[in-house]
Amino acid sequence: MATKKKMDLLTAVEQIVDKAKGSGLSSEFYRKADKYIKYVSERLDMTKEQCVMMALFIDNSHDDTILISELGKFLECRTTRLIKYMAEIDVLEKREYVRCNRNRGISYKVPMEVIEAFKNNEKFVAKDCSGLSCSELFGEIESLFERRDEKDITYVALVEKMNHLFDSNKQLLYVQKVKSYNFCKDDEMMLILFSHLFVNNCDDNIGFHDIDFLFDSKRHWRLEKASFEKGDHILLEEHLIENNNSDGFSDRVSFRMTNQAKRELFSELGLAALRKNAQRRDIIKSEKIAPKKLFYGEKVGEQIAELEKLLEEETYNGIRTRMKETGFRCGFTCLFYGEPGTGKTETVLQLAKQTCRDIMQVNISQIKSMWVGESEKNIKQLFDDYRARAMESELTPILLFNEADAIINKRREGAERAVDKMENSIQNIILQEMETLDGILIATTNLAQNMDKAFERRFLYKIKFEKPTIEARMSMWHEMIPALGEEDSRALALKYDFSGGQIENIARHYVIGNILHGCSDDIVKELSAYCDSEKLQSKETRRIGF
Repeated sequence: MATKKKMDLLTAVEQIVDKAKGSGLSSEFYRKADKYIKYVSERLDMTKEQCVMMALFIDNSHDDTILISELGKFLECRTTRLIKYMAEIDVLEKREYVRCNRNRGISYKVPMEVIEAFKNNEKFVAKDCSGLSCSELFGEIESLFERRDEKDITYVALVEKMNHLFDSNKQLLYVQKVKSYNFCKDDEMMLILFSHLFVNNCDDNIGFHDIDFLFDSKRHWRLEKASFEKGDHILLEEHLIENNNSDGFSDRVSFRMTNQAKRELFSELGLAALRKNAQRRDIIKSEKIAPKKLFYGEKVGEQIAELEKLLEEETYNGIRTRMKETGFRCGFTCLFYGEPGTGKTETVLQLAKQTCRDIMQVNISQIKSMWVGESEKNIKQLFDDYRARAMESELTPILLFNEADAIINKRREGAERAVDKMENSIQNIILQEMETLDGILIATTNLAQNMDKAFERRFLYKIKFEKPTIEARMSMWHEMIPALGEEDSRALALKYDFSGGQIENIARHYVIGNILHGCSDDIVKELSAYCDSEKLQSKETRRIGF
């Protein structure tokens, strides 16, 4: 006699999804699935409608953009019927079982910690954010603003979560001081945003482009912006923020927190600690980089091996000294170029790991300020920061311009528009800095054919990354999915001309599938299905919708 399978959350979810398919969420479906819905409801403290929606989300948790319309197709019911469930989905979002992305249309995803809870047959409990230190509080604040910037939560939800965070940490002087101003919710959120930009980003030059993501409504933002421009915003009147100065004149579109505000609000952090935090910004520590085996063709492998040897400290210092003595430039400038997913960025990380060098990563979008003149200042400051870090570090760090297409492309001749002139100015500054660089600069790009000749001349090493050979793909399949035998690895490598990034993506799908549904009886069949889906996604733009 067959052994009866023990009930757990994933088993219940599978049964609910199986019975929901094509059911239109009819009363008959609820009757058939009642046993399993009750189990999930009691374990997770959910209504039966929430249980059904959660089961559907878990079944699609491999997808970061779950559409309500796609669930409707699976259920064979109209989207209008599913809209009746939106209040239940909102509760799931509030309890952090799902996250909603409203950046382009509306889609959902299931956080990995929720998937892990289901895998372990446990009730998911949102992170306890009480009793934090001030530094930890600002870590949570940063996470919330990042989610808002990505349209992962609404402004209303942001205010609610921020209030809960502050209510859970009333012991902190920062929280007490913010609340003591008795600002309305919008002004309080703006003060917290300015605090975040100063503490977490060390930003004393805050423009409208840094804060315009906060509100849902454009009209709401225009009113807020007008108040800043007129100078009658309460944060200005209370001397918590002030205008920056440009050539001795007040700059109406650039702001910073006043010294008074910094003293009142950040006593628990200390300005010395903040300055130290500024030096750590955008630094990837070599010891934090996870080791990863990479696969190259013979030529690229030899070039990478030579570069790794060159970056070993003893060799690096010896060559650098000889170059200086002979009057040559002593900076090491490298360009990694080739198709996406071929391992350019990961190679930089692994070189840093192997040679114990930290990486100073350049955020190009932050450098390119919308305000004329600011971008040039930003790029000069970037190289100044790198020189300072190189002098302070035991080993010279790597300056990484990742996806550098936007700044090393062909310069515009006869530029008349302010934007074109700014682009040319940035490129001229970088070219000049590369001439005098005493350090290690690596740039990666997918579009080397668009590179300006002046940049091409200044890169000492240029390595072209190509899609992996069949043998390399075989090794990748086996390395990422050890359960695959040599014959199956070869079959997949021959059938699918994928980059390493694509193979890794498929391997992630496979692991998540195993977590949710257990190991497949036919691994190759399952992987082939993921491969076919990857091929389609690379050719089609995903439809956006509700």
